[in-house]
This record gives sequence, C-alpha cells and structure tokens, in this order.
Amino acid sequence: MGVDLSPTGHAVDECLPRVDAMSLHQDLLGGPPPTYLPEDPATVAELASGALPAQVAADHPTSSLAWAILADEAWAEGRTIESYAFARTGYHRGLDALRRNGWKGHGPVPWEHEPNRGFLRCLNALARAAAAINETDEAARCAQFLTDSSPAAAAALA
Repeated sequence: MGVDLSPTGHAVDECLPRVDAMSLHQDLLGGPPPTYLPEDPATVAELASGALPAQVAADHPTSSLAWAILADEAWAEGRTIESYAFARTGYHRGLDALRRNGWKGHGPVPWEHEPNRGFLRCLNALARAAAAINETDEAARCAQFLTDSSPAAAAALA
C-alpha cells in the first residue's frame, strides 16, 4: 500500500502538469521573485515506493514533504499534538530550505511548483493544529503566511 503523497489523494506526479517556473508569479511591480525549492527525487521515490513516512523523515530530515505527510496522518488519526509537532518541524525545515534558495522572508512560494508543496502543506498543517490547541495568534499568522505565499495553496488546502 503506497503513501498518499498529495492532499488530494493523487500521486505527486499526477497533481499538476509541469509548468515553466519562470512563467509563475511574475511581479511587474518589482516585488520579490518567487522562490522555487529544488527537486527532491530520493524522498519522493521512497514515499512513492511505499516507505513509511516516519522512516523517510528519519532518512531525509530536511524534507518538508515527509513531515507534511506525518502531520496529515497524525491529524487524521486525532493526534493533534503530534500533528502540530510534525508540522512545526517540517515548517522550520522548509524555512531553512527557502532561505538557502534565495527567499528573504517574504514573497511568493508557488504551489504550482511541486517541490514547494511540502513546505506549504506543513504551513497549512501548523495553522490547523495551532487553531485546534487554541494558539490563535499562531494559527492566524500561519494562515496569513500561507495565503501571502501562495493563494493557490491556501485554496487547494482549504
């Protein structure tokens, strides 16, 4: 039995057609350019082959995708605190990756670019779990950050 790699129930490669990264989120007003995280083929391949997300996270602890899957699984099983912890870990790993790839603390992180989805899913999961434990300020900040980073992600994950 394989692992659900997307929040929609489709394998990661089936989520959206490939798009030219340069055509996404062009800001004609001079805002920051979009940030595109690099491909992570080893993590995606392990998850697609049915590896347990916990093992993949242990093997690839910088992968926000593995942490997002763990957060979503814990949430689905009613383990809110674990979901929060997994989401927070993936969120921070994602922030590190974004910074390594030129992100300056703001600007688009397009959902349409598949490697960005792990981070965006963690951000959504963190907002959801924070709301569930009455961390209302954090939940609001994370929800706004998601919308600001990628309106498409906010809509897809709603």
